[in-house]
Amino acid sequence: MTPDRRAAAPEEPLQLSLLHGFPASAAAAGPALAAELPVARVLLESSLPHLDRPFDYSVPADLDAVARPGVRVKVKFSGQELGGYLLERTAASDAGHPLVPLFKVVSPVPVLTPAVAELAGRVAARYAGTVSDVLRVAIPPRMAKMEKDYAPGGLLDPALFAAGDDARAELPAAPPSGWAEYHNGPAFLQHLGAGESPRAVLSALQGFGPGGWPRMVAEAVAAVRRSDRGAVVVVPDYRDLDRVEAALLEHLPAGDVARLTADDGQTPRYRNFLRVLSGAAGVAVGTRSAAYAPVRNLGLVVCWDDGDDLHIEQRSPYAHAREVLLLRAAHESAACLLAGHARSTETQRLVESGWARPVEAERSVMRRSVPRVQNTADSFEQERDPLARIARLPGAAWRAAKEGLERGPVLVQVARAGYAPSLACERCREAARCTACNGPLAISGPAGSAAVPVCRWCSAAAPDWHCVHCNGVRLRRGATGALRTAEELGRAFPGKPVVTSSGDRVLATVPDSKALVVATVGAEPVAAGGYAAALLLDGDSLLRRENLRAGEDAVRRWFNAAALVRSAAEGGLVVVTAEDTAGVGALLRWDPAGYAGRELALRQELSLPPAVRIASVTGGRTAVGHFTQAVERALAKQGIVLRQAGPAPLPGVGGSGTASPAAGAERRGGEDVRTLLFIPYAEATEATKAMRAVKAAAAAKRTDDPVQLRLDGVDVL
Repeated sequence: MTPDRRAAAPEEPLQLSLLHGFPASAAAAGPALAAELPVARVLLESSLPHLDRPFDYSVPADLDAVARPGVRVKVKFSGQELGGYLLERTAASDAGHPLVPLFKVVSPVPVLTPAVAELAGRVAARYAGTVSDVLRVAIPPRMAKMEKDYAPGGLLDPALFAAGDDARAELPAAPPSGWAEYHNGPAFLQHLGAGESPRAVLSALQGFGPGGWPRMVAEAVAAVRRSDRGAVVVVPDYRDLDRVEAALLEHLPAGDVARLTADDGQTPRYRNFLRVLSGAAGVAVGTRSAAYAPVRNLGLVVCWDDGDDLHIEQRSPYAHAREVLLLRAAHESAACLLAGHARSTETQRLVESGWARPVEAERSVMRRSVPRVQNTADSFEQERDPLARIARLPGAAWRAAKEGLERGPVLVQVARAGYAPSLACERCREAARCTACNGPLAISGPAGSAAVPVCRWCSAAAPDWHCVHCNGVRLRRGATGALRTAEELGRAFPGKPVVTSSGDRVLATVPDSKALVVATVGAEPVAAGGYAAALLLDGDSLLRRENLRAGEDAVRRWFNAAALVRSAAEGGLVVVTAEDTAGVGALLRWDPAGYAGRELALRQELSLPPAVRIASVTGGRTAVGHFTQAVERALAKQGIVLRQAGPAPLPGVGGSGTASPAAGAERRGGEDVRTLLFIPYAEATEATKAMRAVKAAAAAKRTDDPVQLRLDGVDVL
């Protein structure tokens, strides 16, 4: 429950006094206080920016034993009961008035460690957010029945694991199966095992089988565990998590690995969180929230496929797991490994700046490890098949699928899920829109009720649709989805099974049987022995997305799919249908670093992310204008002037994929707009500091509607 915002108004003495944790009229008598360190500094669980700081409370004598730093507490704040975290105990307060006593210690378990508290502050500062919002992600919800094991004498009593690392440090040394073939690979493991903190960017070749990237990650973690240090591994989704966890369990004791993901449910997540907190587990592996795992004596942080947008937290302050791990590695002097089949421009910037070393395979190793790649849009294929440019399944792709099905499974990557996810008028080619909300119409199935167009936004059926431009009544498919592609391939290859992985039915693995596997981008299942061939369709659709990172993202998805295919020596073949010379050329040469370097050079020339940082301010026109002007005035005092773009009107709710921060509410500031601020790295610290201060002041005064502030959002350009 959040306090009334009026309690933050500085012109009201009563509420101002309560903000400092003491009443306006101090009572002469009160509960007996703790004899030592009677002042507790508490961080409230509140998203209000102007409450983003510790408040002093007194510690009653009866709570002295349990009111330890890091525990969850309840306090009285402005007449309400709020939760919070006890940060530290001090001998005195500078409030100048008697303090309000702590109301209750919710749990004696210190779930907030000093290292995680410091990390949360750094993340909030980088993204101009609040520490409370960061801790909401970092610390899972409390499960009281799990905490009895953490009590003295329980299964997770921290005292039982005080010397546990010594036993785990005696892990048998395993010869590296994959790292030896990578330049700088053996040296990286050697430095990890020696207790040092190297920083590396790994360009992994193989995505399947026993020698794939999960085993390489597990070997790096095992090396750091032999040096008596812990590790944190963050992956995009549960499929990658299952693979990495299985690889880790082959190299480490089962009790040493803790799985942290919200997909498992609150009880298993909190149980594993307590295992890491107690020291029972020295390795935390999970999705983006695992970046904050309270691992003891942290020695290594790993982020797999940092270009995947699943690493971005969907709640304020929208932190990226990669940046959280980088901040943590710098603060705790830990090693860092950023790995992937492709390389993001952010990691390329780290390599070019010298912050991290590249770990890449030699060209001779690469040639015998990766599949052969063929492009249907090159001049040779165009002469052989003049219709290849307009055909969705060119002749080369059809032949690759036919020959591949004789040896094993064949992967078909498509851009969209569903059956016909985009419809247009047959007569005028204008996009078909819903008459209720103006959303796009789609067809989810081939026949019956599924053939009726349905709005993708409001799910309203449109059986009697007619075009508002030409009054036409016939529809045509503007795009073909995974289900329609599977139907067409089933007809083209009769007798061959067709498996789909898309939408709500995403497969993690498929057998090595001869079958067609149709998957949307990012939903490609893994075949244990690798695919015999892969068809990368709809490449031009991926590249035509209105996004600065469309090419980078398409190339990353191509490499991720191609890495699941057998080597060229085993007959592996990848066929891509796209005309982008830079992206396709990088795939043909298997040169993800070269493409990332080219993209970064272009961004640096144009001063676009990641060459600079970017802040997007979204809200009513008046509120956005007041916010940006206040930030400009604050930075002008330090001689800092930021490049600005906007304000530009936003499309309606759903048009941009995200709703306005105050959608549905009565607006005082007119239409929704967005302003972009481009921030050089040298001035980022002062700029984000000014934004936090302006946001806190605006929230306290409540003179304008709230604005949404996002830093480094990948979808705003």
